Amino acid sequence: MQRRNFLAAAGAVAAGSTLPRFAIGKGGGSPNSKVNVAFIGSGGWIARQPYEQGCKDENLVAFCDVDRPLCAENMKSWGTEDRPFFDDFRVMLDKMHKEIDAVVVSTPDHTHFPATLAAMERGIHVYTQKPLTHNVWQARTLVKAKDRYRVMTQMGNQGHAGNGIRKSVEAYRAGVIGEVEQVYCRNGGPDMGSDHFADPETMPPPESPVPDGLAWDLWLGPAAKRPFYRDYLPKKWRAFYDFGSGMLGDWGCHTLDTPVWALELDPPSAVECLARQDSLEGVIPAGSHVRYHFPAKGGRGEVKLDWFDGPQDWSRVGRIDRFGAEHAAHLGRACWMVGTKGMIGCGTHAGPPAIVPDDVREGWQAKPPAETIPRVAGGPFREWLRAIKGDGPEPGSNFSYSAKLTEIILLGVIAQRFHTRVEWDAEAGQITNHPELNAFIKEPAREGWACGEDL
Repeated sequence: MQRRNFLAAAGAVAAGSTLPRFAIGKGGGSPNSKVNVAFIGSGGWIARQPYEQGCKDENLVAFCDVDRPLCAENMKSWGTEDRPFFDDFRVMLDKMHKEIDAVVVSTPDHTHFPATLAAMERGIHVYTQKPLTHNVWQARTLVKAKDRYRVMTQMGNQGHAGNGIRKSVEAYRAGVIGEVEQVYCRNGGPDMGSDHFADPETMPPPESPVPDGLAWDLWLGPAAKRPFYRDYLPKKWRAFYDFGSGMLGDWGCHTLDTPVWALELDPPSAVECLARQDSLEGVIPAGSHVRYHFPAKGGRGEVKLDWFDGPQDWSRVGRIDRFGAEHAAHLGRACWMVGTKGMIGCGTHAGPPAIVPDDVREGWQAKPPAETIPRVAGGPFREWLRAIKGDGPEPGSNFSYSAKLTEIILLGVIAQRFHTRVEWDAEAGQITNHPELNAFIKEPAREGWACGEDL
């Protein structure tokens, strides 16, 4: 972090010259044309995804995880036990930044931002899991960092690299379903008390012994210091607003991707939580209904987007009483864009479109729209790696796009958390009707973890 002034100067020099093939300030690509990849958050199943989907074919040069035993399992199975291991990404980047071209960040939500920015400041390309950040200010700051450091970026909403979402976007843009004024999105979770979401009986939760090998203070990172609780790890932290963002953060970045891309949705003018199950302070609810209001843009009018999560009665909520569809769940899709001539339904991870009514779908199948969006081969990690090598275009879910999607998600999280209506001045980056909630637009960072203030 203390190398910021030097790196800013280096970035300014690089901006006026031809970029090296792999990373700013480095001597070009490795001799075998492989990218030197490091992992921040390299234990458990989430780290296996980047390894299995492209990174295993590159040079894996360093690993970082606050849980050494958990990371050791992956390193052994990958045959990389001899590679450098760190429990603090700041130490890894300070010691090895000259040997690292790219980093995959697979940490809990609240540490995405400091880990991502620390890599970008050193001219390192970054792939960060979703949601991109834990608050709106962080998302906007990473866009500034992308413009300054000119590295290849990608957020891990993997459906964005798929062929299915492209078909949905092209169908809408070709006018297959007409003008869209309403979107419905849903997810049946969270299943409180499951492997993914804690269900504490009290807040704060009871203190537990810190497991052997876990660097608890480093896991907390920028979050306020507190005792360890056994159900924070390995995945249940998602239930706590201090660390995660509930179902919207966990799944919204996938499910809302299609309408945000197709309809070119900018941040909403307002978001309101219309219904919410009770929960302990600081803990996500078991179910909610959040409505977004998006302003008109270009040739389209205003758009309402309704998000439902939890065990809902789908015969009563998210109803679509047009085109022969009874309600969203009936047709087995997590997202429906409702147009004047028909509807496009998408899966939880975007995926291939379902189109109703029958005559509209048959017309679309008989004469599909032109493929105006370039296709991605091999998935999001290979898309990112090809861009780093100069063999392909900038990734589709780069931070300029994914930060906007994340901002939309996080504004809904605030409305849900406080069961209220949030009126948003996007230009000023401020909540106007509840100014006290602006404390969650830019959350305080614990001493020693603040960063990005100079961007």
